[in-house]
Amino acid sequence: MGLDEYLNSEVNALKEKGLNWQLRSLQGGSVPRCKVDGKDVLMLCSNNYLGLSENRKLKKAAIDAVRSHGAGSGSVRTIAGTMDLHLALEKAIARFKHTEAALYFQTGFAANQGSIPQLGVEGDLLISDELNHGSIIDGVRLSKAERTIFKHKNMEDLERVLKEAKAKGTYKKIWVITDGVFSMDGDIAPLDKIEKIAHEHGAFIYVDDAHGDGVLGENGRGIVSHFKLEGKIEAEMGTFSKGFGVVGGYVAGSQALYDFLQNKARSFLLSGSAPPATVAACRASIELLEADDKLVRKLWRNTNYWKRNLKKLGFDTGESETPITPVMLGDSKLAQEFAKELFAEGVFALPIVYPMVAQGKARIRTMITAAHSKDDLNVALAAFEKVGKKLGVGKK
Repeated sequence: MGLDEYLNSEVNALKEKGLNWQLRSLQGGSVPRCKVDGKDVLMLCSNNYLGLSENRKLKKAAIDAVRSHGAGSGSVRTIAGTMDLHLALEKAIARFKHTEAALYFQTGFAANQGSIPQLGVEGDLLISDELNHGSIIDGVRLSKAERTIFKHKNMEDLERVLKEAKAKGTYKKIWVITDGVFSMDGDIAPLDKIEKIAHEHGAFIYVDDAHGDGVLGENGRGIVSHFKLEGKIEAEMGTFSKGFGVVGGYVAGSQALYDFLQNKARSFLLSGSAPPATVAACRASIELLEADDKLVRKLWRNTNYWKRNLKKLGFDTGESETPITPVMLGDSKLAQEFAKELFAEGVFALPIVYPMVAQGKARIRTMITAAHSKDDLNVALAAFEKVGKKLGVGKK
């Protein structure tokens, strides 16, 4: 069998099971009313929680940075690619997160892939929540440390694993790694309980706050702020591609952590640094949130309205506690068909199927933002009601 024949057979197998991704083209900015594949639709699947990707202050900061610093950095950070803009952004992140320092990466994925294998090395143990994001999973797999999982948000199971590790007595370091907000179900990690249990057993904590940034805590400072744990979490990772509306990742913590990762994390050491426009827009997003929390408050008003009315229509929103609101459907093909019908009704919301979620857990994952108006949400609710009736889902 030739390579192309093999690859096509694999893709066809996914299509037959309704598990294939069908990419759609966004023709313009990520805004509530947008054009996708030439059709005017209501955007309901963007991570742009605060609508900042189209914010005029961020766009101006990006344009000004291009004029003053050019289109690219010209190098990796460790050679000639660290501009004053990068250093200013890192200081802003640390200030916003109330930490000593923060290291900026090109993406959130790069932050996990570069940091986790260096923080957990041979002789260490990494303990990961079973529903952690794929970037965490890949980071753990790259590590030479031993690794194990604990049942999702199950503190009794976490304590069991930690007690067994302590009894073994051979590990140099133990890390507990968890998402802050779980991206498929929208539920929140009990970080206050994790902090107590982990530190009682001498373990360190690494939290991925990609979906908590701009959403949880004071002025959107994230899950550590949400649980009032500043200064108690060893490594706080996050991303600018969601609530902040731009792109890039970071790891915030002590100055020692910054110095260590700057010298050890390969995804930082060996990748070209982010371009000036991106870095400047990221910094502008932080400054905007520091000044005002009105967008965070609007996000939560919209989120609560959306969840309340979806439930009135008879839809199951699972365990969601955040703007990530799944409409649970179970069957992958049903989820694919539901999304197709929604698109025909002018609503762009994607099906999430295996392997992104477990078999039998397919859903339409809706993402609410501060940029949505109440009229937008009512239009979307009407579309869900109509499609639900057609496909036999929701209120009977």
